Parts: sequence; C-alpha cells; structure tokens
Amino acid sequence: MTLPKTDTLQLNQDGPVLHVTLNRPDSRNAMSLTMVNELMAVFEAIKDDTDVRAIVLRGAGGHFCAGGDIKDMAGARQQAARGDSDAFQKLNRRFGEMITAANQQPQVVITVLEGAVLGGGFGLACISDVAIAHNGATFGLPETGLGVIPAQIAPFVVERIGLTQARRLALTGIRFQGEEARRLGIVHEVAADADGLDALLEDTLKAVRKCAPHANRVTKALVLDVDHEPMEALLDQAAKDFAAAVSSEEGQEGTMAFVQKRSASWNQ
Repeated sequence: MTLPKTDTLQLNQDGPVLHVTLNRPDSRNAMSLTMVNELMAVFEAIKDDTDVRAIVLRGAGGHFCAGGDIKDMAGARQQAARGDSDAFQKLNRRFGEMITAANQQPQVVITVLEGAVLGGGFGLACISDVAIAHNGATFGLPETGLGVIPAQIAPFVVERIGLTQARRLALTGIRFQGEEARRLGIVHEVAADADGLDALLEDTLKAVRKCAPHANRVTKALVLDVDHEPMEALLDQAAKDFAAAVSSEEGQEGTMAFVQKRSASWNQ
C-alpha cells in the first residue's frame, strides 16, 4: 500500500491502524475541497488493504472539524459569476461523494471528537462505526442559520439518529455538547478529559484487534445493506456469507483459538 501525499491531513500508520488527522488548525480544520479530495484519495488507497483494519479520524489543535471552508464557497461564487451555473452544486456534491466513501469504507472507522464538530464534521461523526467524544465538544448543524442547507449531511444524520431528532437539529441549528450527543446516539462514549478520550480510543482499538479482519468487513457490508436491500435477499446473502466464514481460515482459526483458550492470530 502506498499512501497519497497530503497537505491538509497527517497520516500515521500504527500496525493495523491508520490515524488520519485533519490538519488545518488555524481554521478549526474546516473542510476545504483539497481536504475532501485528499480524504477520498486516502480511502481509495486503503480500501482493499486487509492489513489496515481501522481508521481513526480526529482533528489537530483541539477541534475535530468546524464545517465547510468559506473560501471554497467564495471560489464557487466566482466560478458561477463567470458562467459556471453548476459550481455550487459540484462543490457540494463532492463532499457527498467523500462522506459516502467514508460510510462504505470496509475498515472500522473511528472518530475522536473534540472542540467543534459542526456541519461536515457532524456528518463524519454520523458515518463513523465508533464515535467517542470529549464532553466539552460542541455539536451542531449551523447551515440553516447561514441561509444554506445541510444537503449532503442530512441523509446520514437521519440514518444515525432518526427523522424526528434530525428535523429538530437541522431546523433549529441548536448546539449541544458531548453528553447530549450520546443521548441522541451520535456518539457512543464520552470522556471527561483528554486522557480519558485517549483511553477510550485505546480500548476501542483493542476491541477491534480481537475481531477477525475479513469477518468485520463482511459484517459491515451486511449491516449497511439493511433497509437498502429486500429482507429475504439480504438474509439469503447473509447465509452464504456465514457458510463461507465458517469454512474460511479465519473461521477455523477462531474456533481453534476458542477451544484452546488462546488469543486468535489476528489479535495483535
């Protein structure tokens, strides 16, 4: 695997874990088009790499992501003034392509949420498999207060927390912190301080390492298909996947490890 060169992301691979840090601290890691494209390049580079089992997304400088970059909006406005009537649409849709790729990424996606978790950052939190947050992190969908809409984010917010709460958050733009985010189901665990946040991340990564890599990939694909495929077809495919898993090297190793009361080979 060769990771792409990036200007807005810090990449650090630690064994089976790829740490991806949004690195525009001066703008609270606002999501620029360059960052969107770099994230997509990273996701594409590792999606078929079975040695990478987890992706940790977090932000530099005490913030996760404060939303979209206003400079890109200004650039799109200039393009529109020059006659590109689709400039805003293309800019917005590109973010949607990135968040869809993140949602479908076969690795376990973990978000570590601090400071601002707004707009696009909120959307990334909603597609993560595991979300852990500092209690003081600030969440919200500020788009309607700016006269725009959470266009590419809204469907993922609805999937995460349900229609009624998504409507409330999107149509009021209210901001809230970690414990409320946990109550709503946006995040799974909340830490009181930075040390606690790091401890939660380490516990999560230990848990991921105990799970068989291919079994995790197939399981993630299965749960993502719920409500998108007819139930009978989904269950038929699940049965085929189960049979293949039982007879696979992973399935045999897992069974033997259980019988022999030892850790499986992938737990490292």
